[in-house]
Amino acid sequence: METILPIALGADHAGVALKDMLRDALDVPFVDLGTNGPDSVDYPDFGVAVAEAVASGRARLGVLVCGSGIGISIAANRNPAIRCALVHDVTGARLAREHNDANVIALGARMIGTEVALEAVRVFLATPYLGGRHSHRVVKLSPDWTETP
Repeated sequence: METILPIALGADHAGVALKDMLRDALDVPFVDLGTNGPDSVDYPDFGVAVAEAVASGRARLGVLVCGSGIGISIAANRNPAIRCALVHDVTGARLAREHNDANVIALGARMIGTEVALEAVRVFLATPYLGGRHSHRVVKLSPDWTETP
């Protein structure tokens, strides 16, 4: 029997309610890396935690939530193994996987409705990377890529 790696979830205080709703609605194994309450916390801590879980292979993909999704996506993208896309809708979630091989998405709890967020996450988790014509572009996203003359 094949072991399915969990999805890593993380959020700051502004995103905890949306994260919890997504966790409860997803029919997949997950690891919830916090936060777990309304007290103010620093979003970079949770972006880094999810990025490390995905980069280390403890999680298959990651989903992050903060107020706008911007700061937490920047924090996750500091990890060279992560391609985190800020997603506002289902199309963005699908294209992040198909074209960019994103392994983490970030959502803004103050920017997206719960139903759209849930559908975007479902699409992100179900969509494969297309490779092909996108492969050489994804290579250029790596931190050690240098253009050769």
